[in-house]
Amino acid sequence: MNIKLIRTKEELAAAFARLDQLWGAASGTPEGDELEVLALLIEKYEDEHCPMPPSDPIEAIKFRMEQQGLTQKDLEPFIGSSGRVSEVLNRKRKLSLAMIKRLHDGLHISYESLLADVA
Repeated sequence: MNIKLIRTKEELAAAFARLDQLWGAASGTPEGDELEVLALLIEKYEDEHCPMPPSDPIEAIKFRMEQQGLTQKDLEPFIGSSGRVSEVLNRKRKLSLAMIKRLHDGLHISYESLLADVA
């Protein structure tokens, strides 16, 4: 196992190639350990060089609705009346801080996602 930090795109490509070779290695074996270390190094490189922006708040809400089989009516305790829920989901009304807190506490949507479009 010859592990080193990934600093260039070429090194990243080589790490991915090696990762493909190791894929499916049993945990606790030298190959499994190498696979785990490579995954961490790739993640570190991508976090530093290719950061993902937080998701759109409305898309995060819709995703959670889909995950949990929720309807717009189910959002009323978090957002308000059915009209207000509709306005928020159709981007005609911004989320208030109180709505964001209730959505985070009740549906466990990250603050980072819910606050992504706050300027």
